[in-house]
Amino acid sequence: MSLSNKILIGMAVITVIIVLSIIGSFWSSNNEWITLEQGIKAQFDQNRNNYDSYFKTLKEVAQVPDMYVKGLKDVYDGCMTGRYGANGSKAAFQWIKEHNPKFDASMYTKIQNTIVAGRKDFESNQKVLIDKKRLYQTEIQKFPGTVIASILGFPKIDLDKFDIVTSETTEKIFKDKKSDYIKLN
Repeated sequence: MSLSNKILIGMAVITVIIVLSIIGSFWSSNNEWITLEQGIKAQFDQNRNNYDSYFKTLKEVAQVPDMYVKGLKDVYDGCMTGRYGANGSKAAFQWIKEHNPKFDASMYTKIQNTIVAGRKDFESNQKVLIDKKRLYQTEIQKFPGTVIASILGFPKIDLDKFDIVTSETTEKIFKDKKSDYIKLN
């Protein structure tokens, strides 16, 4: 085999290796970015799931004090009717020590704990979504990823649809760049 044929075969092998490397890079990048996009979508759904669960739990827990007050009133009314009859006591003076049912305020502490725990859990999920979006945006903007992303049409999802949930108050504070103290009463 002549030297020129060996050079042509060598160049052909190098060309095939380069082409396969480029195809492999495109293939690998495509698969990685699809995985990252699906992770963003899944995390957004998890945030919705977490938020829904939090509010359902809070609404259910908040019903307990109303039920407790009604039950306490029924017990108290029953105690008073049992002691003094349907028309109450008619005595001018009554020297008895009564033991009336006591109101248990710990249910309000449970509601507060539910609120705090639910908010912390939701904040944690929001942080995961923020990090997934950051990772994805970083990956498609790094070279040579930015070229491959452009050719393959990434991002394929509208990242603005997967923003975190905030409040009007927070949005106004960040827009105005001013925050006042919180008035608790």
